Amino acid sequence: MILTVLFFLVALVYSSVGLGGGSSYLALLHWHGVSPAVLPILGLSCNLIVSAQGFAQFAHAGHLPWRRSLPFLVLSVPASYLGGLFVVRESTFLFLLAASLTAAGCLLLVPLRDRHRPTSGLARHITALGSPLIGAGLGFVSGIVGIGGGIFLAPILHLTRWAPAKQVAALAAGFILLNSAAGLVGQLQKHGWSTEAVLNFWPLPLAVLVGGLLGARCGCSILPAVRLRQITGFIILIVAGNLWTRVLP
Repeated sequence: MILTVLFFLVALVYSSVGLGGGSSYLALLHWHGVSPAVLPILGLSCNLIVSAQGFAQFAHAGHLPWRRSLPFLVLSVPASYLGGLFVVRESTFLFLLAASLTAAGCLLLVPLRDRHRPTSGLARHITALGSPLIGAGLGFVSGIVGIGGGIFLAPILHLTRWAPAKQVAALAAGFILLNSAAGLVGQLQKHGWSTEAVLNFWPLPLAVLVGGLLGARCGCSILPAVRLRQITGFIILIVAGNLWTRVLP
């Protein structure tokens, strides 16, 4: 019951800014003692449900710059699928998960200001050249670990002043949606649908469905955005630290 309530709150908050909450789902599931084989399937399933609603909201409002977004997606989707298929040892998976959660937690602690200045020519040129490679790298890691990758992509876009905040949120939601779907397909082909995930954790998809719907429609947040990012970042870093104690000798 506690895990279900926490998933609802994560979906409620993250969906309001175009994110799926994958890193927080994995942190909560690991804290709950879920086996590594089930972690990516549950995380990606919940991510897919939440990001679909956020993407629909931003796209319907006309915030998604389709032409500029495609370079990030063209290689990320097949890379995420391959990442989901990629077979790694449990120790390797835990190492990648710990590294991903550490990076996500640190990025959440970085203060990001709303950039109103137009994107510089140099920044636009660098982003245009590197966007397929950025998308492929993030997609592959996301497929292995079980997140959508938006928690990594959004700060990169903000720091390079790629676009206004709402356009960044729209691309992040689409990036998470497509990569979560591709990664989930790869994970299911590799592991098959887990009976444990269906029987023991069936309330979680329902919780994120309701939370994501409310967050996407209302754009609500329980706490100010800066404080919320900081609290979430600290929690994720605590879980990452616990993982590092298991990974490192």
